[in-house]
Amino acid sequence: MTGTGIRLTAPAPGWAVEADVVVVGSGVAGLTTALRCTAAGLRTVVVTKARLDDGSTRWAQGGIAAALGEGDTPEQHLDDTLVAGAGLCDEDAVRTLVTEGPGAVRRLIGTGAHFDTAASGELQLAREGGHHRRRIAHAGGDATGAEISRALVEAVRDAALSTVENALVLDLLTDEHGRTSGVTLHVMGEGQHDGVGAVHAPAVVLATGGMGQVYSATTNPAVSTGDGVALAMRAGAEVSDLEFVQFHPTVLFLGAGAEGQQPLVSEAVRGEGAHLVDADGVRFMLDQHELAELAPRDIVAKAITRRMLEQGAEHMYLDARHFGARMWEDRFPTILAACRAHGIDPVTEPIPVAPAAHYASGGVRTDLRGRTTVPGLYACGEVACTGVHGANRLASNSLLEGLVFAERIAADIAAGPGAAPRGGPAGPARRRGPAEPADTGTVRLPLISPDARAGIQRIMSEGAGVLRSARSLEEAARALEAVHRNALQAEPDAVGATGRDGGGPGKPAVPGVDSWETSNLLCVARALVAAALEREETRGCHWREDRPERDDAEWRRHLVVRLMPDRAPALRRTATAAFPPVDPVLVNVPVAADAPREPQP
Repeated sequence: MTGTGIRLTAPAPGWAVEADVVVVGSGVAGLTTALRCTAAGLRTVVVTKARLDDGSTRWAQGGIAAALGEGDTPEQHLDDTLVAGAGLCDEDAVRTLVTEGPGAVRRLIGTGAHFDTAASGELQLAREGGHHRRRIAHAGGDATGAEISRALVEAVRDAALSTVENALVLDLLTDEHGRTSGVTLHVMGEGQHDGVGAVHAPAVVLATGGMGQVYSATTNPAVSTGDGVALAMRAGAEVSDLEFVQFHPTVLFLGAGAEGQQPLVSEAVRGEGAHLVDADGVRFMLDQHELAELAPRDIVAKAITRRMLEQGAEHMYLDARHFGARMWEDRFPTILAACRAHGIDPVTEPIPVAPAAHYASGGVRTDLRGRTTVPGLYACGEVACTGVHGANRLASNSLLEGLVFAERIAADIAAGPGAAPRGGPAGPARRRGPAEPADTGTVRLPLISPDARAGIQRIMSEGAGVLRSARSLEEAARALEAVHRNALQAEPDAVGATGRDGGGPGKPAVPGVDSWETSNLLCVARALVAAALEREETRGCHWREDRPERDDAEWRRHLVVRLMPDRAPALRRTATAAFPPVDPVLVNVPVAADAPREPQP
């Protein structure tokens, strides 16, 4: 039983730390898992790519959804989630989310998170797109993620939990039976750890966030380069639903050539009554959906994009001038400051907005306890695909998903036979000695030059963005394949590519953070495009211009992707909309690239 045998080209680990659990990521999913594992007596290490509070969680503006208000019920929350997911949600996963969600939010409050309250002391609850009730708890008006991150980071520090910051995780370590035994990582900068090392642990939890940086313009921070999905694929894990990338409909438009992280204008602004209008002031959402501006995000993003195409415009407008200065300052101070920093005053003028890559509904396939198809490897938060989101995430369900499934993962690890609590902090770093052999029997993945990064992002934005077609996706697949092929042909490690079509061989890449990130981006981009090309329908946030209708008879099922030993993504369809069981014994064995798909009903 083996994985793909593929790993990034990197120096051998020069130091190691011993633990029971290593959690990769420091957002709501990662830190909640770590705190629960520590409370269970497990020696836990948190590895994070930047500082503890630099992940995607702190950028979340709107809030966290849960049935906490009077008259609201988990069943109503379930119904809204299933509708948004366009027929591909796993109902058991959604039911788990909505029934355990209220208690998880109360425990988060017990950890120290302060949410906005009314004079009566009850939580102030907002409404967002796709929700038929006010059930969004928020903090600081529009700074919910920042408050959650603050509370969890403070709790982690109070618990003296072992952390390794500024560290890019590289690959999964496995034992001779194919079971997880830790990760390799590279620490950027000096400190207690430096350079490439390893954390040895029988349980690894991926909570690495999303992969928005695979596109030119995104709401995601710079650290969101798909590292967790790429690591899992190299380890032999299955990923699913990668084609369902949610483009947030209202991102502050900074110009046609704007790249990198873009300011988000939260859905909560529309929830409080802001209107989407075109340059003539026409509210075009009124005839698009019964909820108008509060329709699910895929519908709003499509409507904005369609109106832009009809009018030859680069953006639409979000008009909330009727809020007045006081409401803007009290309810949305972060968004107000961001707009004014870019020369726009929402108090006196409409905000120019356009869709941008925001959230990956798909990811590493898990069961309801966060277990992946590699034994000992778990995934939680945006990096995971639990089945909760289906083809389109319901607004503000992401923080809740990270919270609920983090608690489930910690309980599963604590109860498992491979992680009996040993007590005390994680073991100190030790230098590698001659008795610790170098890693053998693996295939080193040729690295992609950092020069190729902008080209990969342009390929994805043009070919696999909000609007997709067989032609655009085929062109994207060819261009990405050219980048991959150039790397394979290079010597001794790899070269990158330049230009829209991948170009030709360039400067050889050397091991380092930039080349590792670019290699991860290419890995997830190829898998995403392969899935998007395969799904010949429009569903949720996957919009095929050439296949504009939803086709339940043929496509109400999931696309599962694995990385083959030849580095090519291999796809299979599930027989139904339900995920097959997570079975490490069956799926952690390489199969031929032309292996048959599951029988279709």
